[in-house]
Amino acid sequence: MTSPPSPPATVTVDELTDSTAQLTWSPAQEHGSPVTLYLIQTRNPYSVGWTRVSTVPEVIDGSTLTATVVELNSWVEYEFRVLARNSVGVGAPSPVSSKTRTEDAVPDAAPLDVNGGGGSRSELVITWEPVPEELQNGESFGYIIAFRAFGDISWTHVATSVPGAARYVYRNDSIAPFSPFHVKVGTYNIKGQGPFSPVATIYSAETEPSSMPTGVWARSVSAAEIEVNWQTVSFHAERVLGYEVVYWEDDTKPETMGKVRVPGNQTSVTVGGLEGSTQYFLTVSAFNTAGTGPFLSAINATTKKPAPAQPPLNIEWTLIGPLLSLYWEPVVAMDLESEVTGYQVSYRSQKHKEVTTLMTVGAAAELTLLEDDIYVIHIRALSGGGLGPPSEPLHIHQISMSARGSGSWSSDLSPLALLLGVTASTLGSAS
Repeated sequence: MTSPPSPPATVTVDELTDSTAQLTWSPAQEHGSPVTLYLIQTRNPYSVGWTRVSTVPEVIDGSTLTATVVELNSWVEYEFRVLARNSVGVGAPSPVSSKTRTEDAVPDAAPLDVNGGGGSRSELVITWEPVPEELQNGESFGYIIAFRAFGDISWTHVATSVPGAARYVYRNDSIAPFSPFHVKVGTYNIKGQGPFSPVATIYSAETEPSSMPTGVWARSVSAAEIEVNWQTVSFHAERVLGYEVVYWEDDTKPETMGKVRVPGNQTSVTVGGLEGSTQYFLTVSAFNTAGTGPFLSAINATTKKPAPAQPPLNIEWTLIGPLLSLYWEPVVAMDLESEVTGYQVSYRSQKHKEVTTLMTVGAAAELTLLEDDIYVIHIRALSGGGLGPPSEPLHIHQISMSARGSGSWSSDLSPLALLLGVTASTLGSAS
């Protein structure tokens, strides 16, 4: 009976370079079917499990087999094992070889994602993605940071011997704020210097804006929102990335302080998540990567009373042809709530899903419904404080003309009522 080959005998590593390993092992027992291929696998501290590796053609020499594994990383500790395959399948793996480290070599990888900027005044901050340990190729690995100001010919070089370093800060009082530099980062180890990254353009740290916005004013738009407006900084030697609005209830409640940032081309923002009927203090400043500039004197605005907490109740409806008429009991605001100014009716069909919204002043509305569809309707009170809670969902089934039959029908009956034999007024009560 044939079966997959037995595991090859002990694997030994005969010769190593910085990227290759020559292996030797004894043939596997064939178990009734000749061995057609030997598979070589490797693993190292940086790999997940065993990986099949590239080899040069196997050489049969009497009772031994040899192969050279290629494309290995320098200065990495490897283990190897061999599996035999015949027409039945792949056999079990050989015993694992002893751990063996490839030779070291000059680094052949440069740092990726060289970037930077920001920091404090008179600083040039340079960042990069560290080279993984398995690509460092040898001991005493480090980085060479090279930079020069625009217009300069010569590079300034700084070396760091920390393999995991990802940031370098050059400090010099002569660096002008937000000045462009050419920057590149290279590698080295005990064998020599490796490649540099492509040259990147990085700006030195800038100073925070020295000017303030003008014309700041605020108004309450609901119980939870205040709109803040301002004019852009009229003169600024420093760069302005945006504006920061800081707001708080009062100085005795620091936990109520919040902030909102917007881009530099924006001159208004609506601050949300506020408490109703509450006075808030607000101030605005310009900012950039160095920080925020001076704040204006605080202004104040008081949020409106909350919207009524009562949803519309006792909803009635009649459906005549495609026209749906809705009626409900008016919502009456309590003393601490905003007065009702109207109602929002929103509806959607199960077929189309898009929500349609209309506003009414009184406690009634008319909708035109498409045929042969089911509609879900919500009604909410409108007030200066915002929208109140929605009513219970109302489900209306508008039946197509083809479903009504060929008989005559009275215009004062809904299509659904015609099918059920009841009047629209009886059917339409939702109270």
